[in-house]
Amino acid sequence: MLTSAIVIVAVVVITWLVSLVLRDASVIDPVWPLGFVAVAITAFVAGSGDEGRRLLILVLVAIWGLRLSGYLLWRNAGTGEDFRYAAMRRRRGRNFWIISLVTVFLLQGMLMWIVSLPVQLAAVPDRGLGLLALAGAVAWGIGMVFESVGDWQLARFRADPGNRGKVLDTGLWRYTRHPNYFGDFMVWWGIYLIAAESGAGAWGFVGPVLMTILLVKVSGAGLLEKDIGQRRPGYAEYVRRTSGFLPRPPRP
Repeated sequence: MLTSAIVIVAVVVITWLVSLVLRDASVIDPVWPLGFVAVAITAFVAGSGDEGRRLLILVLVAIWGLRLSGYLLWRNAGTGEDFRYAAMRRRRGRNFWIISLVTVFLLQGMLMWIVSLPVQLAAVPDRGLGLLALAGAVAWGIGMVFESVGDWQLARFRADPGNRGKVLDTGLWRYTRHPNYFGDFMVWWGIYLIAAESGAGAWGFVGPVLMTILLVKVSGAGLLEKDIGQRRPGYAEYVRRTSGFLPRPPRP
């Protein structure tokens, strides 16, 4: 766990230095999932638990992290600094460079370390893979489908100029207003189940709990829906008939 903390600090500090050169704190966004991949690699190399479990977690975290990082790089290319970081840069003025290290980069590093606790704790001596790991892999698979397909459907929708100002309410977006965030939720609870079977990994439940809070209340659905109703006239009706997070058939 200490080694993982050191690796995460190195990742976020290097990313912070890059952000100073580029004058763009948004570079942390595609690096966020890569930090988890770095933790999974660390746990696989430095851990002493069941090799099959460590390898399975490494593969699943790597697939999730590399896909999400690549998608964020593609989505953010040429768009400039995220409005949240840009607003903070204006407020903090010439002190933003050092304030961002703590409030943006090290803060996300701390969250990364907590969320990845199942990955770290699953690397201690344990029993082999069993039915709980299988259930976790299935949950992870469901999450990957929702996250990747949801992102693809949204990207295709936005690429059509005729959809400007409209609300995406087809495909997976018909059953939940945030299929990509629900997918993230399932991915990390799935990884937790795989880790929990080890015994020690069960104590890492705080990781997926924190990720759920972030996705639902803080930087995910909660932040997105703060003002989206003002930007998309049909969104209030979409909210009335569509689940906010967990998928279900739409209301009449």
